Amino acid sequence: MTATADLGPTVEVRLLQLPVELWARTQQHTDELLREFMLLAQQLHDDDGLPLPVRLVQLVEDLSGSYGSFSEEQEARLFQAAAAGVTELDLTYQVPAPAGGAARHLGDLLNEADEYCRTGEHLLTLETPAELVRFREWFLEEFRRQIAGEPPTPWPDYAA
Repeated sequence: MTATADLGPTVEVRLLQLPVELWARTQQHTDELLREFMLLAQQLHDDDGLPLPVRLVQLVEDLSGSYGSFSEEQEARLFQAAAAGVTELDLTYQVPAPAGGAARHLGDLLNEADEYCRTGEHLLTLETPAELVRFREWFLEEFRRQIAGEPPTPWPDYAA
């Protein structure tokens, strides 16, 4: 564990044998959802009287305002790996201890957003396919687990 002046102690989190193509598809789907949420947020800001459930409005605000990427450096490596056709990649993150709770919260928000996608009533984006949900769960759970002191679980072990 190391320390930073602003965020307190940080913990090393390692994502082992991350499947790059699966990450890319997950990223694409999440980007589609967030684009739709950004459009909804803009419509809410413009006060178009859009009839949306209060909880969906809260989700739009949380997902569009609170969560960016975990790390620009790792994200850049992932995009480069995807462009180069790399099949798997090991990544190391240095994150503050509260990132474990934030990862869990983000997963909960995305699962809730999927419920809205599933109904097709307020969102056009399709719900996240099961394979991508499983990857997302592994990705986010690795932060929670490792921050709690557990060892990393490589993707193939988790997926098996």
